[in-house]
Amino acid sequence: MSIDGRHDIEGLQRIGAIVAEARDAMGARVASGVTTAELDEIGKEILDRHGARSAPQLAYGFPGATCISLNDDIAHGIPSARVLRAGDLVNIDVSAELNGYWADTGASFPVGEVSAQSSALLKATRQALHDAIDQARAGAPIHNIGRAVERRAKRCGFRVVRNLCGHGVGRYIHEEPQVPNTFQPRNLLPLREGWVITIEPFLTTRATTAVTAKDGWTLRTPDGSRGAQFEHTMIITRDRPIVLT
Repeated sequence: MSIDGRHDIEGLQRIGAIVAEARDAMGARVASGVTTAELDEIGKEILDRHGARSAPQLAYGFPGATCISLNDDIAHGIPSARVLRAGDLVNIDVSAELNGYWADTGASFPVGEVSAQSSALLKATRQALHDAIDQARAGAPIHNIGRAVERRAKRCGFRVVRNLCGHGVGRYIHEEPQVPNTFQPRNLLPLREGWVITIEPFLTTRATTAVTAKDGWTLRTPDGSRGAQFEHTMIITRDRPIVLT
């Protein structure tokens, strides 16, 4: 969507704060022995308390209130009785709707002490998001975002998942434009003031694609390599974007 006044900004800020609260509360409970279903229940309680509705449930009939993915499951993981173990990486993705406004956010967390490579992957992916946000200004070509993500991944020795990307959001969970995480020089689409988008780099230790698991929902690496994701919803301005989550 493109904002049409202060009322839109306030509506987006409300739902952005809610999904960020759920993400952070769930992340604070990440520990060995906790199940992904238990984490999902924390997120659901926060969404319910604010009167927000889970976006994946509302839009797609997803089996959980949030998406929780472990290790080589890098997106759209179904909450279940699966138990977190020390050394795991867990991605928590929370998106929801309130009063017609939608927001989307995600973050990856270590479970206890993780390997040096996993720790570096988390750091690089988080920094890739920050690098990309620095490029997100009205008038700049959208491909600057993907170039920033790719540069960070290459500098840190990781790969970018090429078939997952950010997207427009605001009036629905997935809107135009797509926001690639790779540099596409022919994509000269300029970012426009007032656009609401997500930026969400997916970095892995080896894989450059994600495939759908047998459950029909979970996206995973085809070679078992680990992945991480960080995501914010934001409003494009002539200066630094307004980060809502």
